[in-house]
Amino acid sequence: MSTRLADIAAQAGVSEATVSRVLNGKPGVAPATRQAVVEALDSFGYERPARLRQPRAGLIGLIVADLSNPIFPAFAEVIENTLAVHGYTAVLCALAPGGINEDDYTDLLLERGVSGIIFVSGLHGDSQADHGRYKRLTDRGLPIVLINGYTPEVDATFVSSDESGSMELAVEHLVQLGHRRIGLAVGQERFVPVIRKTEGYRKGMADRLGVTDVDRWIANTIFTIEGGEAAARQLLDSHCTAICCASDMMAIGAIRAVRQQGLRVPEDVSVVGFDDSPLMGYIDPPLTTVRQPVREMALVAVRSLLDEIQGVGSPHTELVFRPELVVRRSTGPVAADAE
Repeated sequence: MSTRLADIAAQAGVSEATVSRVLNGKPGVAPATRQAVVEALDSFGYERPARLRQPRAGLIGLIVADLSNPIFPAFAEVIENTLAVHGYTAVLCALAPGGINEDDYTDLLLERGVSGIIFVSGLHGDSQADHGRYKRLTDRGLPIVLINGYTPEVDATFVSSDESGSMELAVEHLVQLGHRRIGLAVGQERFVPVIRKTEGYRKGMADRLGVTDVDRWIANTIFTIEGGEAAARQLLDSHCTAICCASDMMAIGAIRAVRQQGLRVPEDVSVVGFDDSPLMGYIDPPLTTVRQPVREMALVAVRSLLDEIQGVGSPHTELVFRPELVVRRSTGPVAADAE
């Protein structure tokens, strides 16, 4: 316990005696100091004593895409923990092929009396979907925040990664390594993130290489390992020496396809992912990827929703976060005989 007290005291910038007074509910501690100690306690993952816990403020719906993709549990973890700090309990609803659909989950959450809903990569990202489902929620006064996907038809806060900029980063990196035949493995064309990634890829190829005829180097499949594998086979048939993938799962499939053809990553073909999902630094080879700022996006999403619930209001626009290129070992210089 003394070690824990010392850690918390150092994090909060106070003495161990002050930490002890806060934990034991003693008087004589300034509110700001008490809050600093509580935040330090949270940062170490220690459970708050009952007297320091936030009263339960209500339920928040959290509808996320298929949890088999590790990026979605990453979003859910940050959102759930942040809501808990503010006294809310997240009701997690995970979408999966053949499972309960988004509309049924929404009805279920409304029956539970949730104070708001956060949607992560839901139907708001499908350009062909009926977005009236979200307008009906806002019309009834329910606060909602939508992550990754945008439509001007819905008057709400959207939180997105810069999908277009992510592919520009990937293309720029590969061009610097000498690649010219760079392919794009991406999902179905109707999804907003796909549309934006494709735009970024086209812009990167035009700006960096002066190449505008790239249709043969774009493979649309699905956001899975199998989809990445199928897309990579198509791109390898078009003699691509590098592949930009729309997700880390697709990148894993692309690496598999490269190896099935007796080629090596990155000696023969370079592969770039997107998301920087957990454990991508530990696959073989460690994946070069464009990191989606999950924590920052999740924190802003929660803050925006709570502001709406509390009547403060949040900007009803799209908040776009810049991604970051993470260079590991799945990319390398173009092979001399492939130039």
